Amino acid sequence: MNKLFPAHLSTPAATGLLILRLVAGLALMMHGFPKIQNAFGWMGPDSWAPGFLQGLAALAEFGGGLALILGLLTPVAAFGILCVMLVAIFGVHVPKGDPFVGKGGSYELASVYAAIATLFMFTGPGKFSLDAKLFRKTLVSNAAGFGERVKAGFR
Repeated sequence: MNKLFPAHLSTPAATGLLILRLVAGLALMMHGFPKIQNAFGWMGPDSWAPGFLQGLAALAEFGGGLALILGLLTPVAAFGILCVMLVAIFGVHVPKGDPFVGKGGSYELASVYAAIATLFMFTGPGKFSLDAKLFRKTLVSNAAGFGERVKAGFR
């Protein structure tokens, strides 16, 4: 579990992650809310994506946003968000010729969400999260074990 939920972040860093989780999670939930209302058909009847993939995308955006807010299974949620954003970038925006930043269609927002998801995949949610509460014993014991292994290596 220590690979999924690292315990090495300071309080200021964990506070920064909390703020980012709350803002990005709320934005993703609001972005995904219309999609979750028609989860298997939000792209319309002429969509290239089958209904079950549309449902997974809606769940990744709305549910992933909620998971970020709670800090619950954060790396898993972040992976789902990253996958959806990569499809949005390389499966929709780039083929249409959309610019990175511009009025109308662009892939700026999807890129920002992808970067945030990547951050949480690598850092975890920080100590102000349900992940930290649920897996704290594992985190503390693994961190202590690491410290002992480092000390033993320098003897």
